[in-house]
Amino acid sequence: MLRKRILITSIIIFLCSAVIISLYFTGVLKFNNPSKTKYPIRGVDVSSYQGVIDWDVLSAEGIDFAFIKATEGSDFVDPRFSYNYENAVGTNLRIGAYHFFSFDSSGETQADNFINNVYQIEKMLPPVVDVEFYGKYLSSPPTDVETIKTELRMMLERLEENYRITPIIYATEESYVLFLKNDFMEYPIWIRNVITKPSLSDGREWTFWQYTNRETLKGYKGTEKYIDMNVFNGTAEEFENLFGKK
Repeated sequence: MLRKRILITSIIIFLCSAVIISLYFTGVLKFNNPSKTKYPIRGVDVSSYQGVIDWDVLSAEGIDFAFIKATEGSDFVDPRFSYNYENAVGTNLRIGAYHFFSFDSSGETQADNFINNVYQIEKMLPPVVDVEFYGKYLSSPPTDVETIKTELRMMLERLEENYRITPIIYATEESYVLFLKNDFMEYPIWIRNVITKPSLSDGREWTFWQYTNRETLKGYKGTEKYIDMNVFNGTAEEFENLFGKK
């Protein structure tokens, strides 16, 4: 009788877990729902995965800013960057561009790739360097941490020198611990946590939070059904004070 109860309980737990996972991956269930009162400034980050974007439509979806993927590594340029950047600039959104950092390229050549492809615009949001695990590093994170940190710092310094804006570093909580914890304190942090509200392990405040990768908005049609949503950690006035002077 006991074994039967255990079996039934296990089946129920399995089915409930399967339903929760299904609801999450279909975008029905979102674990995070940041208060619009506390976090009124919201925005998206996009890449070629969102396909053709109608920026007039997307910009009317209750968002204030957009970060657009520009480059990756030393030579890759997102195939939709030029279109997205040029068309997003014509909206009322604050616009920025981001670079996906490679652990296998020098910071100097990665900075060149970004600078050669991203021209400065009025009230441009700071350039973003996305530091996260990818490919083989998902299962086996890099061990040459200090070398990567040196290359990352080189890129950040080049970007700041070129654009006259302090860059932002985007990270997952895992990559944050490995590369950024108690370091790079002069750079704003954009943290990803799609399950809970982030809490950085060294007590630092985050500036942007990517709280879900399962939002659906109007205005795009690509291979990726969903779009990433983010909030700024502050008020509209604080956002303008930080990013409205360029």
